[in-house]
Amino acid sequence: MGILERIKEIEAEMAKTQKNKATEFHLGLLKSKLAKLRSQLLEGPKSGGNSAEKQFEVVKYGDARVALIGFPSVGKSTLLSTVTKTKSEAASYEFTTLTCIPGILEHKGATIQLLDLPGIIEGASQGKGRGRQVIAVARSADLVLLMLDATKSDVQRRLLEHELAVVGIRINQSPPNVYYKPKKTGGVSFNATVPLTHLNAKLCIAILRDRSVHSADIIAREDVTVDQFLDVVEGNRKYIKCLYVYNKIDSVSLEEVDRLARQPNTVVVSCESRLNIDALIDRIWTTLALCRVYTKKRGAAPDFGDPLVLREGARVEDACRTIHRSLADASQVKYCLVWGASTKHNPQRVGFGHLLADEDVVQVVKAT
Repeated sequence: MGILERIKEIEAEMAKTQKNKATEFHLGLLKSKLAKLRSQLLEGPKSGGNSAEKQFEVVKYGDARVALIGFPSVGKSTLLSTVTKTKSEAASYEFTTLTCIPGILEHKGATIQLLDLPGIIEGASQGKGRGRQVIAVARSADLVLLMLDATKSDVQRRLLEHELAVVGIRINQSPPNVYYKPKKTGGVSFNATVPLTHLNAKLCIAILRDRSVHSADIIAREDVTVDQFLDVVEGNRKYIKCLYVYNKIDSVSLEEVDRLARQPNTVVVSCESRLNIDALIDRIWTTLALCRVYTKKRGAAPDFGDPLVLREGARVEDACRTIHRSLADASQVKYCLVWGASTKHNPQRVGFGHLLADEDVVQVVKAT
């Protein structure tokens, strides 16, 4: 029996099993086996990829990567052609795009790489319609734009979320606050700092035994579900930010546009009519949470033309490393001065651990 057949068999058994306290342990073991099989399916054969898979290999470029994912003919190629200088073929028939097409979006001094991926179909996580290669590219993105058709039902949104969840992509979620570390001896040590309503030591030990792990330390610091615990054990989940982009709003009523726009993490646009495109670009920038840092030489004005683009929460050490890797060594730096929103006064002499804010100015003085 192949992996797909075993997955369908377990899913069928889970569907016919009632959910209550008595079946909680059994369902947890079924979920564990299902997660294990899906991981094996995702890994695929050990041999090198074929020429079709290599078509999707795109070199990461710029300060951030955004992947456009959606069903065929929802406007992904039109959006890429609208916001970048890349012209991706767009037509009224499905599967116009057959490979990954990159484009560059320049915004507020940052270079953002947009990837126009081929439309996926239901069952893409199992390899249908080259879906596995498409989703593999999405795992390397910093942000996922789920392109949806405003003229169709909300089922499309649930189907896309399911396809991404099956291959280990968790959108708009934080990693579970669970400490897990396998060890060679000592048995399984299970502790929780909060009351648990979905998980217990017996179920955790059974899940680990199914994976031939007989000794491990587990500390649950939040009330996690069985699925979240399996995510921690598997260790191959990707937690990615996501925006739901509803296209073709010029084809539906104002009431429907208002309903869609009020949903969380949602932007409504019309790529053909260029409606709300600027708001979408600003939302992409806000969601990526990038931080621009300008550099300044001693006795000169700051260079506002070419900022260092860092992640939110970046420190002075990160800025020094971006300038040159030799500056990441504290012994090579005499001191740093910072001007901007992160300081108490301007300028402020700071250390490597100082948190930077957007549009701060940094001056690095090297040790002589």
